[in-house]
Amino acid sequence: MTAAIRAPREGAVDHEVLIVGAGFGGIGTGVQLTKAGIDDFLIVDKNDGIGGTWHANTYPGVAVDIPSIYYSFSYEPPKKWTRMFAPGAEVKQYAEQVVDSYNLRSRIKLGVTVQSAVWDDDNHVWRVGLDTGETLVARYIVGAIGALEIPQLPDIPGIDTYAGKVVHTSRWDHDYDYTGKRIAGIGTGATALQLIPELADIAEQLTVFQRTPIWVAPKPDFPIPSAVSTALLNMPVLRRSIRAAVTVAIDFGITGIGVFHERVPFLAEALERGGARGYKVWLRGNPELTQQLTPEYAPGCKRPSVSNRYLKTFTRPHVELVTTPIQKITENGVATEDGTVRDIDVLVCATGFKVMGKGTTPPYPMRGIDGLDLNQFWDENRFQAYQGVSVPKFPNAFLITGPYGFAAGSYLAMIECTSRHAARAIAESKRRGATKVEIKQAAHDAYYDKYRRRGEKTMWLSPACEGSNTYYVNYQGDAATIRPSTHLEMWWGNKHFPLDNYRYSALLAQSTRPLELEESRS
Repeated sequence: MTAAIRAPREGAVDHEVLIVGAGFGGIGTGVQLTKAGIDDFLIVDKNDGIGGTWHANTYPGVAVDIPSIYYSFSYEPPKKWTRMFAPGAEVKQYAEQVVDSYNLRSRIKLGVTVQSAVWDDDNHVWRVGLDTGETLVARYIVGAIGALEIPQLPDIPGIDTYAGKVVHTSRWDHDYDYTGKRIAGIGTGATALQLIPELADIAEQLTVFQRTPIWVAPKPDFPIPSAVSTALLNMPVLRRSIRAAVTVAIDFGITGIGVFHERVPFLAEALERGGARGYKVWLRGNPELTQQLTPEYAPGCKRPSVSNRYLKTFTRPHVELVTTPIQKITENGVATEDGTVRDIDVLVCATGFKVMGKGTTPPYPMRGIDGLDLNQFWDENRFQAYQGVSVPKFPNAFLITGPYGFAAGSYLAMIECTSRHAARAIAESKRRGATKVEIKQAAHDAYYDKYRRRGEKTMWLSPACEGSNTYYVNYQGDAATIRPSTHLEMWWGNKHFPLDNYRYSALLAQSTRPLELEESRS
């Protein structure tokens, strides 16, 4: 362990910790820092409200797609829980609840976009450029920008020349009246299956262009009686027991089938056969529609989705499913490769986001030691991070939704784990009197090698998922969005990682000798 020799000038640090993003990742990080006794932090967000994905995505039908009791922090039960699967507005209210419960509001600055982050190794600080022209100086930086951040618009010729209304689901225009319009939807993923039934209720004609069909399971959604909600809120043992049961079920369902696919490939095959039979039952009397909507890949390859209305929507007389590839967007409609042109009034793009795409994670230049750019490093060396949180040569920097960090299930469960990891490393750095903390290369490489090898044996990189076009697999052919582990392994790894997997050093004001910082006692 060595130390630099020059300390920053008095008052050079604006905040000890800067958190980028005021969604659940940033909010959860603020909570964990507070619990660790670290109060000097600022959360910035480009939006005009908190909630991240749940602030930006307000399209009709938006809701969680896992039971609400698991889409919450274990330490903060929601005060309002009206349905088994909470609608988006309710999730947004829960974000507000957490902010107020932990007095974070005064530490949040909205309408601020980070444009760059540069590590100053002479002073052990991050210099962060904002769109306001200001530069914030922070000892530590936490990237809490979620995966669903940069919209993925369809790369179709002519889309820029279309004269009608174009809207992406993450930028829904509530001032526009969609009623009675001829609406075309591109995309049939997890967002589309929530939106399409809602659009069908108001459109004169709804045309859905499908590239890849999606597996949809029945949605056991129902109102939660207030008495039940109150009981769960006031009986922690009961709530935790139900939450644990849901966690175990997800671990068996997703981890067992997806992560350990090589050992139990027959499970995915059985699910696919069962799913195909279920589609025939749901769409009985419509063999052509059944064939069009039934995927040819295993369930779980794409984000698992639930809906009681999606498949049936395509049986309505004014709804058309088009599986012929789109050739181009014309001035007034959509032309397919069979020569058909369908005139439309509105083009709705339910085409997802650039998840761990080239140059998008983070969506600004981030330069570490020797000017190394994080996006360039990942592009040249593949996405990688220790526990999904830390990358060598990027000291004092932590990620909340980094590569190989998310054991598939609830994002909030992952956030709780990785934000605790970041707070623990920062707190240990302060305990040792350090001003610089960096993950050791050997510890990082051991983690990356383990989960990269395990990832190669998962269902997502197997023939079972060929043709699924899943965002779980990035442009490099890696399932880097997934930590191939159980939730228990994710929780344990982030809570109990060896503190000496990090290297700690301190600035010295007057000395040129190295400063040796004590080893961890834990």
